[in-house]
Amino acid sequence: MTGQDPSPAPTQAVPTPPPSSFPIVGIGASAGGLAAIEAFFSGMPADVDPGMAFVLVQHLDPDHKSILTELIQRTTRMKVSEVKDGMPVQPNCVYIIPPNRDMAFLNGTLQLLEPAAPRGHRLPIDFLFRSLALDQHEHAIGIVLSGTGSDGTLGVRAIKIDGGMVMVQSPASCEFDGMPQSALATGLVDYELPPAEMAPQLIAYVTHAFGHPPQSATVAEPHTENALKKIFVLLRSQTGHDFSQYKPNTIYRRIERRMAVHQIDGIGGYVKYLQQTPAEVQALFNDLLIGVTNFFRDPDAFAVLESQVIPKLFEGKPTGSAVRVWCAGCSTGEEAYSIAILLQERLETLKVSYRVQVFATDIDSRAIAVARAGLYPGSIADDISPERLARFFTAEPDGSAYRIHKNIRDLLVFSEQDVIKDPPFSKLDLISCRNLLIYLGPELQKKLISLFHYALQPGGVLFLGTSETAGEAGGLFAVLQRKAKIYQRKEDFQGAQRAALGRFLPPLTDQDITRPVAPGKGAQLPKLSLRELTEQTLLQQVAPVAALVNGHGDILYLHGRTGLYLEPAPGEAGINNILKMAREGLRRDLTTTLHKAATSRDTVRASGVRVKTNGHFTLVNLSICPVAGGPAAALESPLFLVMLEKAPDANAAESKSPPAPATLPAISAAGGSDKLRSDASAQIAELNEELQAKEEYLHAANEELETTNEELKSSNEEMQSVNEELQSTNEELETSKEEMQSINEELSTVNTELQTKVSDLSRANNDMNNLLAGTGIGTIFVDHALRILRFTPAASQIINLILSDVGRPVAHIVSNMVGYNTLVEDLQAVLKTLIPKEVEVQTTDAKTYTLRILPYRTLDNVIEGAVITFVEITEVKRTRAALHKTNELLRLAVVVRDAHDAITVQDLSGRIIAWNPGAERLYGWSELEALQMNVRTRIPAELQEEALAQVHLLSQAQTLAPYPTRRLTKDGRVLNVLLTATALLDEAGQVYAIATTERPGDDPVAKG
Repeated sequence: MTGQDPSPAPTQAVPTPPPSSFPIVGIGASAGGLAAIEAFFSGMPADVDPGMAFVLVQHLDPDHKSILTELIQRTTRMKVSEVKDGMPVQPNCVYIIPPNRDMAFLNGTLQLLEPAAPRGHRLPIDFLFRSLALDQHEHAIGIVLSGTGSDGTLGVRAIKIDGGMVMVQSPASCEFDGMPQSALATGLVDYELPPAEMAPQLIAYVTHAFGHPPQSATVAEPHTENALKKIFVLLRSQTGHDFSQYKPNTIYRRIERRMAVHQIDGIGGYVKYLQQTPAEVQALFNDLLIGVTNFFRDPDAFAVLESQVIPKLFEGKPTGSAVRVWCAGCSTGEEAYSIAILLQERLETLKVSYRVQVFATDIDSRAIAVARAGLYPGSIADDISPERLARFFTAEPDGSAYRIHKNIRDLLVFSEQDVIKDPPFSKLDLISCRNLLIYLGPELQKKLISLFHYALQPGGVLFLGTSETAGEAGGLFAVLQRKAKIYQRKEDFQGAQRAALGRFLPPLTDQDITRPVAPGKGAQLPKLSLRELTEQTLLQQVAPVAALVNGHGDILYLHGRTGLYLEPAPGEAGINNILKMAREGLRRDLTTTLHKAATSRDTVRASGVRVKTNGHFTLVNLSICPVAGGPAAALESPLFLVMLEKAPDANAAESKSPPAPATLPAISAAGGSDKLRSDASAQIAELNEELQAKEEYLHAANEELETTNEELKSSNEEMQSVNEELQSTNEELETSKEEMQSINEELSTVNTELQTKVSDLSRANNDMNNLLAGTGIGTIFVDHALRILRFTPAASQIINLILSDVGRPVAHIVSNMVGYNTLVEDLQAVLKTLIPKEVEVQTTDAKTYTLRILPYRTLDNVIEGAVITFVEITEVKRTRAALHKTNELLRLAVVVRDAHDAITVQDLSGRIIAWNPGAERLYGWSELEALQMNVRTRIPAELQEEALAQVHLLSQAQTLAPYPTRRLTKDGRVLNVLLTATALLDEAGQVYAIATTERPGDDPVAKG
């Protein structure tokens, strides 16, 4: 099982307020996230409050004011606010991160901080998610939307560790799927959905998880315990792993979270769901294995490991030997790689060859697959120093992840292993098992501690998590550093660990168990077999002086007392070379023999070499043989063993005797002594000269070779310097690339916001154009120079405008206005005085318009030109004239109504169409009765022809002078009246009616 921290205990007596009673939803987005955010909030209920708070973090341009708040406010009924430092979080509200800030959640409030990381390295989503998980625990919900990179991945892990829930946008619905893919790769995501479908699922989850009172069931209850056993059976049958010995409360919390995800109320119902859904068994197994880990986790503990433990692992080990480390419960490999980095750094410091083997195991095959790949999100830069990040990691081309260097990856072997049932590794120098024991029951913890004791070699080190301890196994381990939880293996004289190993290992042989030694007799030292003791004693007694060298003569290891044959070379002390340290007389034969051995790869010997030692010469037998196999196979060049041994006494006596001079006396006895002696002397002198010349040549060649080596060394140092400069340049380019990627994401966010703004402006512009066109008001916009900026279609009927006239001065355009030639002067006056002007103008088509000129003001109250409007008032003028005429008629009607004479109006057919009160008084008929009558009814029969003649005259628009006549009344009487008749004309000048004025008069007949 993967290691994980329990809930951290408070480190100081500061009261922590209880968690919020409502869930807090953290939403992280980057490039392409605006559309996803709008889709998410659009899916929220329009008439119901969700009962949650939403905290939104998006990668924003630090130098650009964000309009994200107003954009999101359009899609939700909740209040949307840009966060201010210390703002408390309330339910049914949305909080937006401001630009150039990191945001954290603390005690129910949002805290803003200046970004600590440079541009390109900022991970604001991880920063918020981690603080949200620490503060809210199971009330924390994380949502990862569209974006590039891997921001949010570590935050997802933190939320899941503390019992929260995680949603991720489905990659198929993303504009950029980098962040969702990275989060999904953790295997910790509860829901993978398009943004529009997230809101209903989120509300369903919150309703089930927090909408009911807490369940009172505990693990101690019989039905819960039985249900847990059934779940353990299902897990073991499908995954092969037994969780029955793990702490039940930890298991039950994870089960409750899975029940909330699927909205299952009782644990019995969840058991049935597991039986019916095999995929859920695997999902539960994955949830149980959730582990929190990161590089150099608990920096103080790793600092102690680096300074006090790692150096001791190499102490006393011969060159080429192995240092073995086991990381149990390695999760995704971060801590295993961290230890490997510390080991590699120590190797580089020692400059000695050792074999380092780091075995990293875990029960989770998915975590092991991630560890084997050695590819981690860019957020690991928060946990690793820039120096180590540059030395041991390579950034991926897109800058979203880092890959471990091959030289570190080659140190590790990852494998899937269950420490409960699988055999352990052995002969280990260090075991790191951090935050695994906290999940196990006490009995299982004891057995694992004994197992670790068995796997470590004497003096080995055990490295546990900060919340773990070796427990009751005080007789097996001694405390090296209590705070860092570092322990050292002690000898087990009572064999206490052997009883615990029966559950994990097959029976052990006697050769596998260290035999105890009597107390006080070096019990802490490694024990040697009889064979090893015999070999060591023989080597000390009979082995010659020897040196292990490479092909260039560099000394790797010295055996025996070499002072008779070697002495330190003058100059700077560096790597000791046997050729330079050889005493007088040994160097030439040593150089020749080593060259032959390196060429032939066979043993080469030189006997009777005269070596000057302390004022006299010692004869030495020299042997050089190649070293086969072993550590040399991993080195750049093969190794050779140089053996120096004094020659036997017989050979020494023979070698020390002077050359036999017998030939010279024999020659002398022969009688030619002078000549022969002279020839021999000459020959010896010639040979001596030749030998001296060869020695001088060899000396010069050696000096030249040394000079060349120095030059090559200097060149190598220069190349190394150039390489470092190139590496530095490459790091700068990587940093620039990351910054450019970050800027690109920020620009993408700004671009999306601006596209939304442009779309809004385009819609507003279309609305404005349609509004201006729909009103029919001619409008012309001009700038300070009176150049036309835009106009409406109605204006082209008054001033002859076409689209190409935009930008031309208004004075250049011909107008259809009659009698108005001061448009330019009036525009200039308005711009100068800012006083609007209004003029009534007429056009050539007899239409009348009101021309208004007003200053054009911006939102900042800046004058940028003028606006000319033309409002047609032709119909208004006509209506005004008609109204004037109507008013005159009304005044006339008043006169008619108040007159004492009878005033009537009749059409040409004689039908009465008007009857005033005077006529009603004179004739007796009411107005209503009269309007139903014809004028013939009121004329006596003998006078009707005369009346028709008068009508004919009036129809020709003639006016008749007043004349006397007679008319009938309602009661039948005949009245003598004086009648005045007038023809009424319409607009065309035609008679349409006759108006009469009648008053009582004398009898015309009597007068006659």
